[in-house]
Amino acid sequence: MAGKRTAGLTITVTVFGLLAVAVLGWRLLVASDPSGAAAAPAVPASRTPEGKAAPPDRATPEPAADSEQAASEQEQAPVPALYLGDSLAMENQLVLTDLLEKTATVRNAPYSGTTLCDYLERGKDRSLVPPQHKAAALVREEKPAVVVLQFWGNSWGYTPCMGSIVQGSEAYYTRYAADTRALTAEIERAAADAGIARPTIVWVLQGPDPMSPDRIRRVNGLYEKQAAAAGDLTADAGASVSRAGDRYTHAQRLPCTPYERAHPEYCTDGDSTRLHRDDDYLHFCLAPTTQTPKPCPKRSPGILRYSKAIADAVTDHVRESRTTG
Repeated sequence: MAGKRTAGLTITVTVFGLLAVAVLGWRLLVASDPSGAAAAPAVPASRTPEGKAAPPDRATPEPAADSEQAASEQEQAPVPALYLGDSLAMENQLVLTDLLEKTATVRNAPYSGTTLCDYLERGKDRSLVPPQHKAAALVREEKPAVVVLQFWGNSWGYTPCMGSIVQGSEAYYTRYAADTRALTAEIERAAADAGIARPTIVWVLQGPDPMSPDRIRRVNGLYEKQAAAAGDLTADAGASVSRAGDRYTHAQRLPCTPYERAHPEYCTDGDSTRLHRDDDYLHFCLAPTTQTPKPCPKRSPGILRYSKAIADAVTDHVRESRTTG
């Protein structure tokens, strides 16, 4: 009798878990598609249709004092960069672009709900990314010095290229590791095709997942392993939205940083700042959501924290490259 009750409980929990994942999956897919009238962080007035910051008007440049100064200014020109990824990239792309304004000219091509295999050219499965925005295609077109990859690790019914692989299963980690290698290889080959130096890849480390803390830990480990093997970099954006000393425990609010205290609009709840809406533990946009993907229109502390960590990693790399180059 006890065995039957145990079996019944197991079935009930399993069914409930599957329903929760299905419902949550849809919410996570669209939760980066905010709408609302609140003020957004300042962004450049001119942008291309892809969301890329338009280059400044150089019709009347300031005359250089001498050729040495002109050469120095040329050396400090922003480098071309790509930002590819999922709904987190979709919501924070304009803030990251602004933070990198003096360091990199960013071409943004994020797609909500995507994962690594969506950006592979070799993939035969249905993809959420059109051919012209695959990673290799954009490398050949843009000739970037840096490629930033932001992927939370999607494997839902909305991520067709992952097939029926269950998120967090051993098959999931095996496939994900293979895709980190495959995407790196495609970017490298595309750079060779374009006749440019191989761009540095920056893998963004993810923030806590309250439903599966170990999954994010393992996904971040795959990024770190791939970056080390290929001579690339990581940007620990996830640490900026985690508790100090408790990297993989989810937090909806955290103590305000000195910057946030100096700018009260970012210190949302007294001495603490809100990172997530009550109905969305993953995304950082504090605006209501719609089903049309677009950058976040509302000032959101989590987006600024996350984007700044990525921008700092890219800026440090570019500065070091200029010094050693």
